[in-house]
Amino acid sequence: MLSVFDLLVLHPVVADLPAGWLHRLALHARPVCHFAGYRLFREDAPADRFWLVHSGAVAIDLHVPGRGDIVVEELAPGSAVGWSWLLPPYRRRFGAIVVGDIRAVELDAAQVRSLVAEDAELGRELENRFLAVVADRLQAARNRLVDLYAYPPDRSL
Repeated sequence: MLSVFDLLVLHPVVADLPAGWLHRLALHARPVCHFAGYRLFREDAPADRFWLVHSGAVAIDLHVPGRGDIVVEELAPGSAVGWSWLLPPYRRRFGAIVVGDIRAVELDAAQVRSLVAEDAELGRELENRFLAVVADRLQAARNRLVDLYAYPPDRSL
């Protein structure tokens, strides 16, 4: 059985971090398994955890009044789920539901924020990596909205 440290070493989001940082992160992490249909979080919920997905799939969704929950992106193994833990007021901007049984490392956001506050270099590195996650989510949401609301083709020709 792999340790949490080993699982972090194997995850592309953090794999190349120095071993000392990974050991510190591992102290605030645990392996989890969730089955399809399990909701990790809803929009506006406290952002108290985040996940590094090793296997399975997670759908990122957004609630649209009158339309329900709209999936904006499906995340595959190697993805990070959750970035709102980095920014006050630490509330979720999207929802997330497991769509294919997952194995992941779950990290305690408050404890990781404490590590970031103690070590500016670690903080900069994690912020840069999660800024890329934010950019990916924004692009996926934009693409999904274009799909949903694009004008239909002119069929009169």
